[in-house]
Amino acid sequence: MTLKRIKILILFLVLGQFLILSNAQAKEKYTASECFEGVSRATLKFNMTLDKAIFKPIAKGYRALPVPVRFATGNAVDNLRSLLTLSNNLLQGDWDLAGNTAGRFAINSTVGILGFLDPAEKMGFEKKSREDFGQTLAVWGSDSGCYFVLPILGPTTARDAVGLVGNTFLDPVYQITHNTEVMDRSYSEHNYWYYKGSDSVDFRSKNIESIDSLEKNSIDFYASVKSLYLQNRSQKISNDDVSDKSQDDSDWEEIDNQ
Repeated sequence: MTLKRIKILILFLVLGQFLILSNAQAKEKYTASECFEGVSRATLKFNMTLDKAIFKPIAKGYRALPVPVRFATGNAVDNLRSLLTLSNNLLQGDWDLAGNTAGRFAINSTVGILGFLDPAEKMGFEKKSREDFGQTLAVWGSDSGCYFVLPILGPTTARDAVGLVGNTFLDPVYQITHNTEVMDRSYSEHNYWYYKGSDSVDFRSKNIESIDSLEKNSIDFYASVKSLYLQNRSQKISNDDVSDKSQDDSDWEEIDNQ
């Protein structure tokens, strides 16, 4: 990491601590105003058509792999994703969670063979919710802004859309792969997108039935997706327990970004 980026990170930390203190009593709401509802509804239909044609078949193919392979792949990707969580733990001033995240990464990257195994859980380092820059902005006191749907990326809010951009710069995996490929003069950053794609496929494969059920049983699928998204984000921001205990909280991470 360059000196300039270190200075930016320190600035974020100082600003974050100030905003945390000044907004300590803020409570995230489950509601958000609409931005371009007609466009968002059309975009959701486009996304679901694309999902049925491409993403869902890929997820089904991935699910056909042996369970140990899928389990190890999910662990390894989640281990890499924890570096972004660590960055946001620090920006939020949550030192306990930052220590837990760092401990999990160190143990799973070594004893856990690059994260394919999860010995950290048995050693007392519990698996916690993922964190992203959209959550950090909320902790700093930023309002969610209006709700809309992005092509491919899916449901979001004005704050979380800004968070998506911030995630790229805060993710150490992106910085490492970007700097490596700049040195190699390839500029493709394909390794980073392999990692992100694997994470998305892993999520989609775990939630084939859940998404099918939501689409089948919803009177207004658009409204159901919006409600699920906003409640899920609110729970993550406030670090509440997820309502569906049958699902690991991190399994639903990409509902925020797809």
